Amino acid sequence: MSLSTHVLDAVRGRPAAGVAVRLDRWADADGWQPVAAARTDDDGRISGWEPGAGLHRLVFDTGGYLGADAFFPEVVVTFRVTDPAGRHHVPLLLSPFAYSTYRGS
Repeated sequence: MSLSTHVLDAVRGRPAAGVAVRLDRWADADGWQPVAAARTDDDGRISGWEPGAGLHRLVFDTGGYLGADAFFPEVVVTFRVTDPAGRHHVPLLLSPFAYSTYRGS
């Protein structure tokens, strides 16, 4: 299974470079456990994560990118992986007062 993300800055009309992103996995006995962390590259992307099946979340530090007055200082996208052999892509479209996400390809 591979997992990637792509953060796009809707206001500037370009990729959001340097956004800190953490990948967590749900462990029944211990709750959310960090699996990996990285920053988006110049194209706003992170790839190559292989978290396996189960419940996961991506935690985007949008306040670090948008600034201290960001309305959404953090965006958390929780998702379930049922096909550990599949490819999963979770993009984030970001602006100061809104965000959206979807399962990409």
